[in-house]
Amino acid sequence: MKMRVSAVQYHLHTIHSFDEFAHQVEHYVKNAQEYDTEFLLFPELFTTQLMSIGDEQGNALPITALPSFTEQYVNLFRSLAAKYEMYLIGGTHIIEENGKLYNTAFLFYPDGRVGQQKKIHITPWEVKGWNMGAGDSLQIFETDKGKVAMIICYDIEFPEWVRIAKARGADVIFCPSCTDDRHAFHRVRYTSHARTIENQVYVVLTGTVGSLPTVDFMRANFGQAAILTPNDVPFPPRGILAEGEINNDMLVTADLDIQLLYDVREKGSVTTWRDRRTDLYTDWK
Repeated sequence: MKMRVSAVQYHLHTIHSFDEFAHQVEHYVKNAQEYDTEFLLFPELFTTQLMSIGDEQGNALPITALPSFTEQYVNLFRSLAAKYEMYLIGGTHIIEENGKLYNTAFLFYPDGRVGQQKKIHITPWEVKGWNMGAGDSLQIFETDKGKVAMIICYDIEFPEWVRIAKARGADVIFCPSCTDDRHAFHRVRYTSHARTIENQVYVVLTGTVGSLPTVDFMRANFGQAAILTPNDVPFPPRGILAEGEINNDMLVTADLDIQLLYDVREKGSVTTWRDRRTDLYTDWK
């Protein structure tokens, strides 16, 4: 089983309407279609670009305004997934439930279904700056290419969370991220790669690039997409199938061979998943 994946290094810049946002999104989807992409990943918090539309006084919209775009966002991505016959991991978007905001990843199926995954671990600035709520459950998504999970940015820094995803059958982890400097970027990048080695899974990672000068907490972005593998003989020596140019607006594409994961779990140079000492520590389920 093979699947072709692409990741968008999404360029944030000021816009003036939802239509501008929709045109930019479809540009990336069309680009991915030209490479016969089956799964396309957008970054975390890329819909904050909608805040730059601003109000009648020219001020950026507040974070609390983003949920008002949810219906348009969902309709846009659902229609594009159907039109281009592609699974779209629509980055993350801020939704509201019971008066609380949640940073939520969406998976749009070609057949119109929509899956959601709330961010579980909330960074201090998300709490202080935006009063963001935390999710409390992990979703595993069945696709015609196998099981996948969406692990959002900071969540990838917690090894238990990806252990649970793998224990529940996920072979591919999609990690939408948004980081503002090198320190944050490398925390997510290094831990993403660690998760591939620990669990013998693929991680597809991307982040935002560019800036939103009028939007608080989104004025700086440092991003690079990467498609990461375990470090073993069937894979590239550095465990990188593909990566983008840092902070450039671009698309990164590679093919994932799912069978190789099963091969290395059974007879690789190391068999980290099989060799877990679950007699000594938790066997995540």
